[in-house]
Amino acid sequence: MLKRFLAYPSTRGRDLDDPQTTELRRRILKDKAFLRRLYVEWYRNILRDLPSGKGAVLEIGSGAGFFQELLPEVITSDVLPVSGLSLVLDAQALPLADASLRAVVLIDVLHHLPDVERFLVEAARCVRPGGVIVMIEPWVTAWSRWIWGRLHHEPFDPDAESWTLAGSGPLSRANVALPWIVLERDRGRFEQRLPEWRIAALRPCVPFRYLVSGGMSLRSLMPGWSFGTWRWLERRMQRWMNTWGLFAHIVLCRTDSPGRTESHSSADGAGSPVGNRSARP
Repeated sequence: MLKRFLAYPSTRGRDLDDPQTTELRRRILKDKAFLRRLYVEWYRNILRDLPSGKGAVLEIGSGAGFFQELLPEVITSDVLPVSGLSLVLDAQALPLADASLRAVVLIDVLHHLPDVERFLVEAARCVRPGGVIVMIEPWVTAWSRWIWGRLHHEPFDPDAESWTLAGSGPLSRANVALPWIVLERDRGRFEQRLPEWRIAALRPCVPFRYLVSGGMSLRSLMPGWSFGTWRWLERRMQRWMNTWGLFAHIVLCRTDSPGRTESHSSADGAGSPVGNRSARP
């Protein structure tokens, strides 16, 4: 009943896997001042973690966001054919040349991927040594278990044994706990199976602001002008984020360990990170 009451009117009954829903969420993000300010903060934090030097930056799951406003040269992409993208792609089979990227950026994406390990192996092929994956993803804490389990519309199963997801819908298929499962609960397995990646930073964060913003699906509970007050409160809580964090800021660094997949680069990818733009909308 609470979720129905708080639901953003224009999102009620929408199919998450319909590209028009992503277009709608882009408009929502533009209109909700509080939520937009949070995304600006996330984007700026991500920019600080991008390495300098050669290689492009790929954003996966760009659909509703506006990271390109802060980094115009970013390669934007999504699994759905929405407007304004550089590429429509499968994150598990990137149409990019080997070692052509210095970074991959994701916000709220990893927990939708049907096979996280396959994505990380493929990303290791495309990201040069010293490059990074930078993510903002849902996280599991004592506080977030209650929020994700009771108020959020996506599946939440921190006890799932598998790193893979069932179902066919690219956005409706999800496990909000998946980033935590892979990088925290199963960290030993991650380090053993994916030596190409080292966890360089993992910071739980944002216990309240996303919640009171209403996110993409719920009504905003706070006006935009109150954003600074909520940010001040969360900064004072920094030492308790392992208990209260709703998300985590994650940086994976590409090591010098050799990749395990054969090259997918193509002739027309030489000199450019993009090996195939045929899926461009």
